Amino acid sequence: MSVLKAEKVTHYFDGLAAVSEFNLNLEPYELVGIIGPNGAGKTTIFNLITGVYKATHGSISFEGTEIVGKTPSTITALGIARTFQNIRLFKELSVLDNVRIAHYARVRYSPVEALLHVGRFQKEEEEIIGHSMDLLAFLKLDAYADEVSKNLPYGLQRRLEIARALATRPKLLLLDEPAAGMNPNEVTQLMEFIKWIRKEFDLTILLIEHQMHLVMNICERLLVLDFGETIAEGQPREIQNNPRVLEVYLGEVQC
Repeated sequence: MSVLKAEKVTHYFDGLAAVSEFNLNLEPYELVGIIGPNGAGKTTIFNLITGVYKATHGSISFEGTEIVGKTPSTITALGIARTFQNIRLFKELSVLDNVRIAHYARVRYSPVEALLHVGRFQKEEEEIIGHSMDLLAFLKLDAYADEVSKNLPYGLQRRLEIARALATRPKLLLLDEPAAGMNPNEVTQLMEFIKWIRKEFDLTILLIEHQMHLVMNICERLLVLDFGETIAEGQPREIQNNPRVLEVYLGEVQC
């Protein structure tokens, strides 16, 4: 069974098609990239998958369950997590608290139990802190657990955002321009990090990225968007040599 299947997904903003007849079939453990110029509709697709927007037409199913019209929290609980182009951490909270927050979509204790600190609250909170610290240690962020997140170096903030996404226990991870703002050395480290988390967490990964060195070297398949339409799909080498892609997007970029 496909992890994610999008069929003829179309979405309009004020009569303009931001995404038109988009199709995607993601198999388990795939690492697939979506590329295209600014305004091509890439982030709109992520917003449609995660329930931020409701598709005007078409179907999106996750492990056989239709998710068009479901809320973002419901979709997260099903097993889809994402990061954002612009880092969206709770900047005044600690590194640990940023990861703890991600667990609360799955808590079983009631608001009353939380208010009075009775019943299931204490046990679940201890489990959440324990799992959060284990995850931070696994991603080599545990030394920063008590640090205010805004004080982390940029690369570690990116890693923390991914850690928070992983805390939701996803099966599908959406990465929106994870290399944005990184220097070449950080991009190389990120490439290895993405490959590592896919293996360690048994993830299927869909990413958006402008950094061609990254997508050409880690993605097994690429989709190219232009003005909301898919103009090419294939392995990186095929995309790299596709005349239409070269014309509308890649140009003289050296990969």
